[in-house]
Amino acid sequence: MSSDEPGATPFHSVQASFSKFQRQYQQTLDRWTPHVFQRWLATLFLLALFMLRIVLSQGWYIVCYGLAIYLLNLLLAFLQPKFDPSLEDDLLADEIEEGGDQSVPVLPSQRDDEFRPFVRRLPEWQFWLSATRATLISLFCTVSEVFDVPVYWPILVVYFCVLFALTMRRQIQHMIKYKYIPFDIGRKARYGGSK
Repeated sequence: MSSDEPGATPFHSVQASFSKFQRQYQQTLDRWTPHVFQRWLATLFLLALFMLRIVLSQGWYIVCYGLAIYLLNLLLAFLQPKFDPSLEDDLLADEIEEGGDQSVPVLPSQRDDEFRPFVRRLPEWQFWLSATRATLISLFCTVSEVFDVPVYWPILVVYFCVLFALTMRRQIQHMIKYKYIPFDIGRKARYGGSK
């Protein structure tokens, strides 16, 4: 038997099984992609199951807090534009301070002159996938007693509520200042065809 033959070692069989599992996993994700409402319903069901587990067992508050902070982080990334206008303003101000060439006109001359679509920092698909994975990992963490750290949970709830209020206030102020809305609101424009 030659070492050039495929499947000659146990490593090759493990690698083949792993790649087969990866393909099946990717096919399953590809099938779920167009079903946005059903995906989010499934994630909300997992979150409700997780919260029910926390409430009934009266433990794993630190896991719950960690999941809440991670979901807040995902939500903020979902609401923010990929190209942050405040960072562009800072870069432009730094360039002017360093003696950059101010005589060269920049097109367009104002921000309102050109339509720029809203591109999210975190796309909806990645938001859903990360939230679902985090919820599943948190559910599995509640199986082990190792993660059941005794904490005074009302402090964690108050701290999370304050953190949520402050970060959302800052995010809303950012949206108002740079005049963007991260959601499609209103009637969709239809081009061509009958009205």
